[in-house]
Amino acid sequence: MPAAPAKDAARPPRDAAPARRPGRRRPAGRTHRALSPWLFLAPGLLVTLAFNLYPFLATVWKSFTDARTLTPGTFVGFDNFTALLHDDQFWVALRNSALYVVLVVPCLVLLPLLLALLVQRHIPGIAFFRSAYYTPVVASVVVVALMWVWMLDDRGFINGVLRALGVDPVPFLSNQWLLLLSSMALTVWKGLGYYMIIYLAALANVPRELHEAAEVDGAGPLRRFVSVTMPSVRSTMVLVGALSAVSAFRVFSEVFMIAGPTGGPGGADTTLVMLIQRAGTGLQGRTGYASALSIVLFLLTLVLMLLVLRADRKDKD
Repeated sequence: MPAAPAKDAARPPRDAAPARRPGRRRPAGRTHRALSPWLFLAPGLLVTLAFNLYPFLATVWKSFTDARTLTPGTFVGFDNFTALLHDDQFWVALRNSALYVVLVVPCLVLLPLLLALLVQRHIPGIAFFRSAYYTPVVASVVVVALMWVWMLDDRGFINGVLRALGVDPVPFLSNQWLLLLSSMALTVWKGLGYYMIIYLAALANVPRELHEAAEVDGAGPLRRFVSVTMPSVRSTMVLVGALSAVSAFRVFSEVFMIAGPTGGPGGADTTLVMLIQRAGTGLQGRTGYASALSIVLFLLTLVLMLLVLRADRKDKD
């Protein structure tokens, strides 16, 4: 019969390090694992806090003050919001921005989709047309606007052609409504290529079998577009609609370059962003009032986005 091991042989030496229990980590390791994600996120968070969150909070605070460019102002409550409700120029700007959304967004949802359907075919030379349609996106809005002014001016290319045909020139840049429509046409033309690329990526994921099955059932091109293509890219259409709606509400450069800093004849083509720029700049700029206008624009955009998301969720349900 073997002898039993001595009790001292199983004990660790007194000067040995304490044994590490399985499954238990050192505190330093836990701290390192907890801090590592924040260290990676810190640069982005600091940039967001400095250039997004802080300006937003500062704008909210200023909207309740009578601040001007060189003075911080004092707290005046809702006086700025009450004042803008009695400002005729605010209602003109709100009407123009709303018209911009109503007329531009449907064009930027449907026209790029049709354009993407035309250039998605793999035929020789199609890359040239894709590049040509995308060129206005990378071009400066100043250059594009100057080109449109050159075409639409009273002595421009289009009116020159009309005179040569014996037709009276059209006041594209001096009539209130034609000027606004010209700005909308510029916005649509410049955004076609950008949204076309988004639709091309969405169309590449549409199963070819669906089109083949619809074609076997006797569906024509229009029927296949309505019954197969549009439902397959519906989420992309919602995305394009939301993006273009926000851009339309925030339109500034196109109208500013075509209508000028005054916003067209008598300021009739002023948009909300142009009104904010006009109210908040200069040595005597009413930055408090401009901040109140900015908050109204933010709320309008937020409500519009919530409506789009709710409509999209209801369709999915």
